[in-house]
Amino acid sequence: MTTTTKIRPRALVRASGGPRYAVALAVDALGTGLLRPFLLLYGVTVLELSAPATGIAMTAGIVVGLVCMPAVGRWLDRGARSAVVAASMLVRVLGVALLLATPAGHVWLFAAAALFLGMGNQAWPAAHAAVVATIAYGRERDVALAAGRALRNAGLGVGALLATVCLAGGTTALQALAAVTGLAYLTAAALTWSVHLHARPAAAPAKDGDGSGDDGPAPRMRGLLAANVVYVFCLNVPEIALPLVLLTQLHASPMWSAAIFVANTVLVVALQVPVTVLMSRFSRRTSLALAGVVLAASYLGFLAATSLGHGWGAPAVATVSVVCTIGEILYAGSATALVTALAPAHVLGRALARFQLSTGFGLAVSPAVITSLAPHGPTALWGSLAAATLLSASAVATEKGTGATKGPL
Repeated sequence: MTTTTKIRPRALVRASGGPRYAVALAVDALGTGLLRPFLLLYGVTVLELSAPATGIAMTAGIVVGLVCMPAVGRWLDRGARSAVVAASMLVRVLGVALLLATPAGHVWLFAAAALFLGMGNQAWPAAHAAVVATIAYGRERDVALAAGRALRNAGLGVGALLATVCLAGGTTALQALAAVTGLAYLTAAALTWSVHLHARPAAAPAKDGDGSGDDGPAPRMRGLLAANVVYVFCLNVPEIALPLVLLTQLHASPMWSAAIFVANTVLVVALQVPVTVLMSRFSRRTSLALAGVVLAASYLGFLAATSLGHGWGAPAVATVSVVCTIGEILYAGSATALVTALAPAHVLGRALARFQLSTGFGLAVSPAVITSLAPHGPTALWGSLAAATLLSASAVATEKGTGATKGPL
């Protein structure tokens, strides 16, 4: 097994797509951070929609946006790389334009804008992973994927911080933020397009000696995809589960929720690459299974912390959230890397598209699951999440790996 032991910034930038592509990622993330956390607020305050209607439209946009993933996978398998990433940015430009053109009270136009934004947000992760997989190999690919995530989280955090400062300007400020977001997406798309990265479509191995394998299916990865739906709940724990528990069960100040979210972002930015490098001495499958164990342990830690009640409960939850973030970092550093290692080159796009479908589905259903379990008490919420995550970790560890890559995965 190849082990990455050093972080070389220049090599890492090249493996991640080059300087222009890195700038494009940063601009795209900055623009996304300006608007995405406040899209619900835009619908309610600028467009004067009801909160339930706005929320349903946003959820529908995310779910329907997943429909584009099979087409994205096939496009990637034809050799497209930077063009798909640029398209994911351009479709969000259209979404922002629709958002700015939507008159007050028109929920269907807002839903259409959310759909285009959702399509771009769903297509981007698979397209970006395919770009990195085309340039980098082995453990260098894993670290490059981790670096991309760290850069994106940094951009999202800075964008959200700037937007928070600007929100004092009311509805006019929200409209200005949306316009700046559109310009950021357009700039990022132009930079990405200028990279001109295209891969020669790889031929599939021949079947039965007749050479008919070119259209062979992507590996099923059923256990991995099912487990990923549960794993991805960890991404909504700092944003949904912990604020809900802190406010409704522990009656803590909202500042605790904000502090946990900021700490999560800072830790991901600071530790994603070093932790991925450190874990390169283990197989990707082992790292992903370990991520599940760490996440499950953090969920049990939240269960114990909430039992402390008002006073010590909030600080304990904040402390345990660091463990949860470490689990998230382990998950993010190994999951996509494992998919790229499992998938034969000729179906890499379809494999990544399937993985993104499971991720998008998990992100879509997790808020409803979390908010449904929380009223039944801490044991129902954290016990269920811990049990499901441990079961998923077991499925990851025991699933038989298939793919073109030989050796430990």
